[in-house]
Amino acid sequence: MSRALTIARDELRLLVRNRVAMLALAMLVMLSAIAAVTSIAHQQHFDGLRHRFQAEADREFDNQPDRHPHRVVHYGHFVFRPLGPLAAFDPGVDPFTGNAMFLEGHRQNSANFSDVRQSSLLIRFGQLTPAFVLQALAPLVLIFLGYGVVARERERGTLRQMLMQGVSGRQLAFGKLAALLAAAALVALPALLALAVIAVGAEASAAPAALLGLGYLIYLAGWAVLIVLVSTLVRHMRAALLGLLAIWAITVVLVPRVAPELALAARPLPTRLETDVAIARDLRSLGDSHNPDDPHFAEFKRRTLERYGAATVEELPVNYRGLLALEGERISSELFDRYARENFDRQAAQSRIVDALAVVSPTVAVRRLSMEAAGTGLDAHRRFLDQSEAYRFDIVQRLNRLQAEAVDAADDAAKSDDPAADRRSRIDRSHWHHIPDFVFRPAPPSALAQAALPGLTVLIVWLAALLALVGLASKSLEEKRA
Repeated sequence: MSRALTIARDELRLLVRNRVAMLALAMLVMLSAIAAVTSIAHQQHFDGLRHRFQAEADREFDNQPDRHPHRVVHYGHFVFRPLGPLAAFDPGVDPFTGNAMFLEGHRQNSANFSDVRQSSLLIRFGQLTPAFVLQALAPLVLIFLGYGVVARERERGTLRQMLMQGVSGRQLAFGKLAALLAAAALVALPALLALAVIAVGAEASAAPAALLGLGYLIYLAGWAVLIVLVSTLVRHMRAALLGLLAIWAITVVLVPRVAPELALAARPLPTRLETDVAIARDLRSLGDSHNPDDPHFAEFKRRTLERYGAATVEELPVNYRGLLALEGERISSELFDRYARENFDRQAAQSRIVDALAVVSPTVAVRRLSMEAAGTGLDAHRRFLDQSEAYRFDIVQRLNRLQAEAVDAADDAAKSDDPAADRRSRIDRSHWHHIPDFVFRPAPPSALAQAALPGLTVLIVWLAALLALVGLASKSLEEKRA
């Protein structure tokens, strides 16, 4: 072990004397700092905008004049999704998904105003965030630092001398690995410090933040082991560099970009237009409240009259139009929910296909871990959509209930032809103040940590497998012993 430590110390001394290595480290530290500062500023800016827009939307909704409740149903309301506390470290899917929803009756809209659709196409190739630096740039710097750790000794002829002096292949390989692991820790330090600053500043839970940091340390440790493995197996430094660059291009660039396309081809998603057409078709088959001969609403009318003990809708103590609106919204919302669940199931299947490719790319695994622990993955987006839809349904049904209970049935029927009836069908604006504001409930920290565990497990398996391969490859070095 002392020989391995001596080799590690000598290798670190060589790295310190290497001006190119020091320049690469300095540039990575600078990029990490810039990424942290810009990400935090971006988060604070857009989080402030979303809070301001939400406050304005709430104020505009509450300040509506006296109106018929159904007019308010169609007036609609905006809700905005706040960012998670660790979104500045890894924004996840947030730049690609919408962050605002327009809620209205009879429709389930999709989220809008994603950063990608409003920004340069360059954002599609990765934002400069601490997570991106660790996922893509840090492995590249490690490759240039360590591609020759063992191949250099073979090229210069010092490998045979070291083996003849009693250094085992295992001691040599793991000594070099120890030095590269120290370099990897130094490479990760600025981004992990940024993670700590972001977590403390945003009052994030310790467990997801700790898992996030641990996952990236294991990821970079895996790259350090891979670099030593390739450098041990090849005979020349140039071959080691070219091989490692090819591995980086495939695992960091190609596979993560191709994986979503493969998943989309395997489990295609219907377009928004196709979904709207299908929903409209199904709604017609379920029931039409405007058709007096519709079987469903004819039965609904019969049950309503029976429940109130009335012979006609005019004898009802409530406004039948409001009851129809309540029933119609219930039917349409159940249909919306069914299509939304089917869509999310397809997206979940796509995610499983992408996750399966972590077998050939640890970058896929660390991205999954990073997004889940930061609360910026697909599950967080679905949580926003589900809560937005529940809030939309609650608002619309509150307003429909007001139409049934607070609007006279005769005035409601005559409002289109009688201006006086139209005025009487408007209810007091104070009713809008009783509708609660939208409050997004993020996933608890325990759920974030649990969702990150599969990605962490894959990274650990990758690291263990590579360590085993280095152990096997180090034995081949001993064949050079005289």
